[in-house]
Amino acid sequence: MLVPSEFQYQHTDLSGQKIPLPVGKVVCVGRNYLMHIKELNNEVPDAPLLFIKPSTSLLYLSNNIDIPEGQGECHNELELAVLIAKPLKCASQNQVVDAIWGYGLALDLTLRDVQAQLKKQGHPWERAKGFDGSCPVSPFVEKSAIDNHDKLNFELKVNGQQRQVGNSGDMIFSINALLSEISQTFTLLPGDIVLTGTPEGVAALRQNDILDISFQHLFQLSTKVN
Repeated sequence: MLVPSEFQYQHTDLSGQKIPLPVGKVVCVGRNYLMHIKELNNEVPDAPLLFIKPSTSLLYLSNNIDIPEGQGECHNELELAVLIAKPLKCASQNQVVDAIWGYGLALDLTLRDVQAQLKKQGHPWERAKGFDGSCPVSPFVEKSAIDNHDKLNFELKVNGQQRQVGNSGDMIFSINALLSEISQTFTLLPGDIVLTGTPEGVAALRQNDILDISFQHLFQLSTKVN
């Protein structure tokens, strides 16, 4: 059976070469930056808040973004993404570093009105977070090119205006802590991606918006909302 072209995503590096890892699940962390928690009037969690996007949510960040019609506002949530290279199960924080292939950026696109209604009803968030194309992801930078993953800067501009600025040093739960905590609940497999939370600045995306995204001095890329 032929796979639709929109589902032919494969992890790539900065040179555009395919990374020899399967495409797996996307494990997302909510409420990991204090100012983002405040802007949405949420409570600070005692432990990482986890949810999952399916592999069909993945597409290349450089592709244009399609927003579902008739479901209210779709918000940007730019996040540091961690690509897993080795299985992690019940791992300590010291063990997780060896399992990381590298780092990139991803948009956790969120149907905010749908999410608000689901939260009000006490229902899971997948309809707001896991729709097809809801996780545009960048190429990944191999971890050997990263000096300190606890001090990584990233930025989103929309139509030339700065909207989100993040630094992994501002996370409530560090990357090592997140991977260890996740692995206590379920196994992370090679090819899985972990999204580590979004900083403040989430807002609705509009048709024809131009998004400029940068990661440290390592790369910059642009995409457009259809």
